[in-house]
Amino acid sequence: MLENLYIVFVLIVMEGLLSADNALVLSMMASKVKDPAKRDKVLYYGMVGAIAFRAFFILIGTVIVKFWIIKVIGAVYLLKMGIEHFVKKEEDSDESGVVDKYTQTWLHKLLGKMNIRVSHFWSVVISIELMDLAFSVDSITAALALSDKFWVLALGGILGIVMMRFVAKLFTRLIERVPEMEHTAFVLIVIIGLKMLLGTVHSMVNLASKLFHGSYHMHEIHVPHWLFFGILILTFAATFVVHALRKNKTVAA
Repeated sequence: MLENLYIVFVLIVMEGLLSADNALVLSMMASKVKDPAKRDKVLYYGMVGAIAFRAFFILIGTVIVKFWIIKVIGAVYLLKMGIEHFVKKEEDSDESGVVDKYTQTWLHKLLGKMNIRVSHFWSVVISIELMDLAFSVDSITAALALSDKFWVLALGGILGIVMMRFVAKLFTRLIERVPEMEHTAFVLIVIIGLKMLLGTVHSMVNLASKLFHGSYHMHEIHVPHWLFFGILILTFAATFVVHALRKNKTVAA
């Protein structure tokens, strides 16, 4: 039980670190509705929709992730995303461009072709739902790598969404004060991706053995929970150590 609660905690923190900037973009999208009362409704409907979508995809994910090939695909995706974060060139993020991208999506165009008129209010709601869905792919994939229990993933994901709607500024300030924390989120993703991939090595080896008519049978590589969680704790600790060293170096200079 304690292990499951710790996974929930990791999911909440990871959701916060990955979604801090996304929450600000969602807020920018909601600001297109000028009436404060309606703006609150937009954010509320967006949160309800995000929870529903998250629960639905997690439910499907807990079923299909039992197939090892799905785990391989998920692990490769996580590793690719984490590595790209560190190797890609620094680019200025254009939040306005992201907002504009989601104001005229395929769904908006489809409704237009069907001559279905959507009010500005519901147009913004649709934009927020699609934007949130796109943003959630990373965290859902990472969550499925940590556990296959629906209630654990749903609780962590839902609490993460609710929390982000109310404490987005808190996480943003945390990242501003400790910039290395943003990189930590992607380090965690790489670690989680490696754990997921290790859990499939035996399946790939055994499949190769069967294809070449071999008799070798490999057992699953199991990473002890205490070791995995210990690595996560050390990663967070290292983040603050690196931040302190950089801060002291800057002051000394």
